[in-house]
Amino acid sequence: EILILDLEVNQTVGVIAIERTGVPFLQVIPCFQRDGLFCLHENGCITLRVRRSYNSVFTTSNEEPDPDPVQELTYDLRSQCDAIRVTKTVRPFSMVCCPVNENAAALIVSDGRGMIWELKSAICNRNSRSSSSGVSPLYSPVSFCGIPVGVLQNKLPDLSLDNMIGQSAIAGEEHPKGPILQEVHLRFLLTGLLSGLPSPQFAIRMCPPLTTKNIKVYQPLLAVGTSNGSVLVYHLTSGLLHKELSVHSCEVKGIEWTSLTGFLSFATSTPNNMGLVRNELQLVDLPTGRSIAFRGERGNDESPIEMIKVSHLKQYLAVVFKDKPLELWDVRTCTILREMSKNFPAVTALEWSPSHNLKSLRKKQLATREAMARQTVVSDTELSIVESSVISLLQEAESKSELSQNISAREHFVFTDNDGQVYHLTVEGNSVKDSARIPPDGSMGSITCIAWKGDTLVLGDMDGNLNFWDLKGRVSRGIPTHRSWVRKIRFAPGKGNQKLIAMYNDGAEVWDTKEVQMVSSLRSGRNVTFRILDVDWCTSDKVILASDDGCIRVLEMSMKSTCFRMDEQELTEPVWCPYLLVPRASLALKAFLLHQPWNGQYSLDISQVDYPENEEIKNLLQEQLNSLSNDIKKLLLDPEFTLLQRCLLVSRLYGDESELHFWTVAAHYLHSLSHEKPAGTPASKETVPRDKVNNPLDICYDILCENAYFQKFQLERVNLQEVKRSTYDHTRKCTDQLLLLGQTDRAVQLLLETSADNQHYYCDSLKACLVTTVTSSGPSQSTIKLVATNMIANGKLAEGVQLLCLIDKAADACRYLQTYGEWNRAAWLAKVRLSSEECADVLKRWVDHLCSPQVNQKSKALLVLLSLGCFFTVAETLHSMRYFDRAALFVEACLKYGAVGVTEDTEKLISAIYADYARSLKNLGFKQGAVLFASKAGAAGRDLLSELESPKQKRTE
Repeated sequence: EILILDLEVNQTVGVIAIERTGVPFLQVIPCFQRDGLFCLHENGCITLRVRRSYNSVFTTSNEEPDPDPVQELTYDLRSQCDAIRVTKTVRPFSMVCCPVNENAAALIVSDGRGMIWELKSAICNRNSRSSSSGVSPLYSPVSFCGIPVGVLQNKLPDLSLDNMIGQSAIAGEEHPKGPILQEVHLRFLLTGLLSGLPSPQFAIRMCPPLTTKNIKVYQPLLAVGTSNGSVLVYHLTSGLLHKELSVHSCEVKGIEWTSLTGFLSFATSTPNNMGLVRNELQLVDLPTGRSIAFRGERGNDESPIEMIKVSHLKQYLAVVFKDKPLELWDVRTCTILREMSKNFPAVTALEWSPSHNLKSLRKKQLATREAMARQTVVSDTELSIVESSVISLLQEAESKSELSQNISAREHFVFTDNDGQVYHLTVEGNSVKDSARIPPDGSMGSITCIAWKGDTLVLGDMDGNLNFWDLKGRVSRGIPTHRSWVRKIRFAPGKGNQKLIAMYNDGAEVWDTKEVQMVSSLRSGRNVTFRILDVDWCTSDKVILASDDGCIRVLEMSMKSTCFRMDEQELTEPVWCPYLLVPRASLALKAFLLHQPWNGQYSLDISQVDYPENEEIKNLLQEQLNSLSNDIKKLLLDPEFTLLQRCLLVSRLYGDESELHFWTVAAHYLHSLSHEKPAGTPASKETVPRDKVNNPLDICYDILCENAYFQKFQLERVNLQEVKRSTYDHTRKCTDQLLLLGQTDRAVQLLLETSADNQHYYCDSLKACLVTTVTSSGPSQSTIKLVATNMIANGKLAEGVQLLCLIDKAADACRYLQTYGEWNRAAWLAKVRLSSEECADVLKRWVDHLCSPQVNQKSKALLVLLSLGCFFTVAETLHSMRYFDRAALFVEACLKYGAVGVTEDTEKLISAIYADYARSLKNLGFKQGAVLFASKAGAAGRDLLSELESPKQKRTE
């Protein structure tokens, strides 16, 4: 269950119990804009619960209190999304709610899925509603972006939670009747889904590396073979799934790319009792998704494939079986070149030689001849001499292996058998020649893998030894890593890059084969909780690890996690996020949206605007504008959409919290106060809000709401506290609140409840007598005031304030509270007890305090000033804070509403604000906006105007 506590009295005032058949809660996120809760349940279902409205009427005077006050805070289930299938490994992890709009929740699931559920509202017809449900209806809000909605307006877009449902009526508030009230239903809609990886095992392979030849078409694709037989191809710069291909019927064991757009993958079924399996080897074409059985009809009931290796020029394929001779295939024609004879040695590791282009070949031939002539060999204890004849054979074979003019180039490969003997074979067209054998190295165990790049050949064995052969210098060097079986070794891509990654049972290492030393290492254990399943290189300096915790990690060469800039990320579709732009451009875009219409027309085409930045930035801005949803575009282009609504909308789009609160409060008070003013009075007098409230500011703004509305809310809160009180302490707190709120009769009843054995019995009884007998006679008033001031002087602030409130000296009480630094308490008391004028005095003192340098909470002070209707002061403060954009827009809005009178002082301030704003737009490079505001600024903007227009004249001359 969820408990709702009132922290003023530290008491539970509401309980949301789960239904008997319901699913337990995992997480709760309360909303700011409306009294609602987003709840995540164990089955991955997200529900929205909204507080029920009560329309029971409370009496605010001292008559008999309502016999049945609100008994309970009830939150009704208003909407829920679909659950997920929960298993041992799949369960919801966590949920977050959109902090700006509170109308979307994102859920992350343990299998790597991310979901975005958005709330949508739909207006329902009166007849369809079943009144038996007992849940009070939800209504659409009466105002949109701070301004009351007309009857005939279309259904407004679901921008945020407070745009979708009106606020719950406070007790004592009748829902305003009338045709405007439309009942709404809420539902969750899945608008985003990011699928995770399936459960391990994984076989990974990165596509061929980026070269100068393929730079135009290259995409960084990673193929991931999974245990269910499908191959997932991920685009590594966007991190998104590029294609998911169902290729096999059993676990994928290995993948080899044949080009940038095609790969071979193999899978083997579970062996039968004779150890035979069904081998599947598929050639897949990525653009079309076509997959063909590479070995045709072969593959049923045979020894399992151990590995496949494609030659460097992607011409030939070697298929190695567990207990069956090697097969050589032509990749281009899918034909078999040679199936080795029965007495062919068993292959434990195999690698194709890297090919060389013809230029370096000719150089190599010269170098080889010289080397042969010199026949120099370095002898050292750890350098075992490889037979010189063998090395020269290897080199000769290499020198011939280039793509000559004929179609089938000669390529060659090396492999090892169970005894560690290294064989070297040449393949040309359909002939396969055995060209050399190198006897086993005594220091090595059974060879498990080979890697070859340039003149370096590296062998790894069962015992964790790495053997580095320098074919050019004809030396070999063995290094024991003491890390058990070397599972795989791979060279990094890139010319001259001799780094190599080695994978072991318990981790991986990166080696530099030039220096023959380890660069970095990762070992499963205390800090690393996962086991590595497969490794590859993603670029010349980043490695990819697939691990058994279900992740694929891209790491720096140092095995530290890596990151890259967001603007380099290739997004599949444009996303509205102005923060992806450079700050200057982002602010210019904001100005472009705010100051529509340009040249008398509403347009989202920025190319028409004089913004002399480079074209690329203009294109980025246009991309951002195009990515806005149609609903928002429609609003921005609507001539009926007022400046205040536009400011609110743009602050939402930019996710700017401080601006959002400022414009919400500003729109509300500018609208409500300007409508109250009789036409005759001069506007220069700063108005004070009246107490009658038709469409109050949302209660989430608390102390900024209208006094009458705030009072009602506080009364409801105390009544709730009173119903729920359980101990004497709670009762005492309730009594204190009731006395401050002026509810003396109810307070006396609570005071008289104190039991005779309570130590406070005598005190409370006397207090009850005092409260009932307080009359407004002079002497008693002065005595009480004297006692109260003495109490306050002696540190009993709360008690003294209570006494002052009893004799209607709440204004003095507020002053004392402020003197003793209880600013919030003073503001609260002023709102609930004082007349508008007195309350405004108290709040203005609070504003001065908030603006003082040691407190420096000017943003909060601005909101308080707005709620008092001191619009001119707000403009001054904004200007002094150098919030030129906000100040200029605010002044424009005030002038539209006639909320700031036109006097010399105001004109001076207004032109200063406009001139400063024009300057800041000029610094952003946003010429057209700067000209607009410089011309509005009158004398103050004259110099700036001529400066802005002078380059134009020069051009025309």
